[in-house]
Parts: sequence; C-alpha cells; structure tokens
Amino acid sequence: MKRSLDRILTTHVGSLIRPQPLQALLRAKQAGKGFDRQAHEKCLADSVTKIVRRQAEAGIDVVSDGEFGKSISWSQYALERLSGFERRALKPGANPFQRRADRSRFADFYAELDAREEIATRTDAVCIAPIAYTGEAELARDIGNFKAALAAVKVEEAFLPVAAPASVIPDRKNEYYRTEEECLVAIAAAMRTEYKTIVDAGFLLQLDDARAAVTYDRMVPPASLTDYRKWAAMHLEVLNHAIAGLPAERMRYHICWGSWPGPHTTDVPLQDIVDLILKVNVGAYVIEGANPRHAHEWKVWQDVKLPPGKALIPGVISHATNVVEHPELVAERILRYARLLGRENVLAGTVSRRGRSIGGCTRRSCGQSSRPWPKAHGLRPRHFGADDQLSRHFFASMRSMLKRPPPVTNKTSAPPKRARFFRKLLYWAATCAGGYSQYRCASAVAQMRKSAQSSAA
Repeated sequence: MKRSLDRILTTHVGSLIRPQPLQALLRAKQAGKGFDRQAHEKCLADSVTKIVRRQAEAGIDVVSDGEFGKSISWSQYALERLSGFERRALKPGANPFQRRADRSRFADFYAELDAREEIATRTDAVCIAPIAYTGEAELARDIGNFKAALAAVKVEEAFLPVAAPASVIPDRKNEYYRTEEECLVAIAAAMRTEYKTIVDAGFLLQLDDARAAVTYDRMVPPASLTDYRKWAAMHLEVLNHAIAGLPAERMRYHICWGSWPGPHTTDVPLQDIVDLILKVNVGAYVIEGANPRHAHEWKVWQDVKLPPGKALIPGVISHATNVVEHPELVAERILRYARLLGRENVLAGTVSRRGRSIGGCTRRSCGQSSRPWPKAHGLRPRHFGADDQLSRHFFASMRSMLKRPPPVTNKTSAPPKRARFFRKLLYWAATCAGGYSQYRCASAVAQMRKSAQSSAA
C-alpha cells in the first residue's frame, strides 16, 4: 500500500452512483422481468471503464470500480455469491431496519423520511443449508472489468471493496447452524475466498464493516456498552481469522456509522471502539472524519497512536451535506490528522458510501452523476493546499533551527560558508522530507539564497 511520502494521496470508500442505463438493467434483474444478461455485461464493462476514468480525471489516486458489479447493495450482494440462504417476504412490522434507538427518539422525523424514501430492506435472508462461496464467476468478471479500465488511466493504486463478515447480509436469520457465532464463522470462511482472490489479483482489499458500528444503535439500550463491545470484539476476531495469512499491507478496514440521512444521535463514539478497530490486522483504517456527528473525533488521535506501519484514511469530505466543502476546509481537516500522525501515515478519503462516497449528494437532491463530482475535485492536492501548508510549516521550522550567517564586509564576494551550508541543507531537507517537486525546491532555494544574501549585506 502506497503512503503519502511525496504528497497527500487521495482515495474514497468505494461505492459510486451507478449510471441510469445500468440501474435500469439491475432493476429488471431484481424484478425477474425482461433481464438481458448480454446487455448487462456490456453495459457493466462500459460503466466501469467510464467511472474509473472519471475518478482519474478528478485527481483520485487510489480508485475503485464503483462497486458496479454488485447488483443488490454493498452488503446484500453476498446473497448472490454464497449458498445456503433463501429469501422470504418480511412479515408486517418485522423490518429490522426500523428497529433503532435513533428511530425511537425521532419517530416523527423517520415517519416523514420513510414516506418520502423507499426502505431498501424488503425480504428476510434465512440460512437453511451449509454456507459456501459460489461467486467465482461474478468476482472474476468484476476483476476483469476493473483491470481493463485501469489499463487506460494512470493512478497510484486500485482497491476493491467487499463486506466484512459482520456486515455480510445484515439482519440475516439462522435456521441451520447451532448458534449465530457458528453461522458467522461459516460466512467468514466462505468470504475468505473473495478476500484472497482480490489480493492475489493485485488489488488492495477493502473490508467494509458499517454494521460493526451501527449495531450499537440497535443494541444499546437495552444492552450496555460492555455488551456491545463484547459483540464487536467477537466479530472482529472472526474477521482477523478470515484474513489470516493475507498481507496486511494490502488491506484496509472501513468502518462507519451508516449513511442514512438521520440525526445519528445514538452513534457509538469513536473513542469507545477505536482500540477494537486497531486490532484488525490490516495496513490502513478508513474512518469517518467530516460528517457533523463525528468531525470532532480527530481529537481522539491526540491520545491514541497508530500501530507501527499502519495508516489512517480519514473521511475529509462528507456525504451528509450537498454543500461542496471549501478547499481550505478540506486542507484544514487533512492537516489536523497529518500533524498528529505524520503525513506519511495519512491518506485523504471521503465519508461513508450509499452510492455517493465521492459526491456526497443524495440522488434526490443532486441528480445521478454530474453534480456530486465537484466534491471529488476538492480532494485534488493542488486544490486543497495541504501539501503547501505542510511545506511552509517545514521551511519555517528549518529557518528557526538554523542561525543566520555572519555579516560580510565585501558585498560582491561569495556568500560565506555558513550561508552556502544553509542553502544546501534546506535543499537536501526539502528533497528528502517530502519529495516536493523540483519547482518547489528551486523556489525554496532561491528564497533562501535571497535571504542569506540580504543577511550578509
């Protein structure tokens, strides 16, 4: 996994809004009416090519395939890649999506929201037989489409996001295994096939695990924080077992508090789970850092240290507002993390998913594809200016550390040895401590030369 050595690298959490032609084909597939498989395969390949190019044009360094190959959702897609499950119609009032502490506290708000937006969960997924991985063909198709799209662009790296065991088919029912934990272990064992295949294909593996944090909203109350932490610790232990032996530096773990447009007053605080998150054996952690409920939690990293060799990918652009963040605000968010953790340990990311991980706008308010992208442009290094601010901070520190050169009586003579040393040291430091462009190095040296000559005068 590449680090932010030369500059702050940019990425996002994976899911992007599917184009209308692809959505129409997916709706036909789900409805079982007039689905044209050949047309779908062609539309899917073309859509992946376009979305990868769009990311590259927006200046994203580490790109995804938009998760276009998943025909249901970021977590329910596993129903089409795992055996052992059947779908059943939900009984009235049994929708698990509607059982949350936040919903109880703001019942009127959610009643209005449900009347305006369709609830995605319509069926129960019930385990009735042994679980095994059966999605090899779909996974190979997605990998092939992604590789073909990447061949036409220049980016730093590429990742494929998939569900972590805790988030695979959320709210599933178990009628086959003796316990829920046995069912979870079986899911993890099956999903390991997907995890390993992605890493072996040369991509970064992103493990999406919104359910790990969202479950707090479902458990507490009546359960306690201690009860929830036991639940989370068990699920993360199973995840570590599922990825055992895979190179940690080729994986990243994404946790968030869900992207539904609600108050989120019952989210679990990051400080209560950060120790559990850092036990996941991956190379980087993708965590929300810009939405109104969690933007303040950058302060957690004042006391919590990243394990050696790990990186943090904070979301510095939010999905929770249709307002495009000012580049200086994005830079400010990045700098908070870079100054606490070290620039090389930070990549700039986005918050949450729900088909808008770059754009941040809802389909209802921002359209399908065009308007959200200005948010993505806010991640471009030359736009957010974080590298420039880090550079200025570095040079200011160097100037304060080194003494001014002694005066020279003859103004036409060469600068004294101390002044020449001063310039060479700054040039060397600028090159080694960040790999800035030759233009920046030359400008810095010219500025230091002028300063040294003025001092000598």
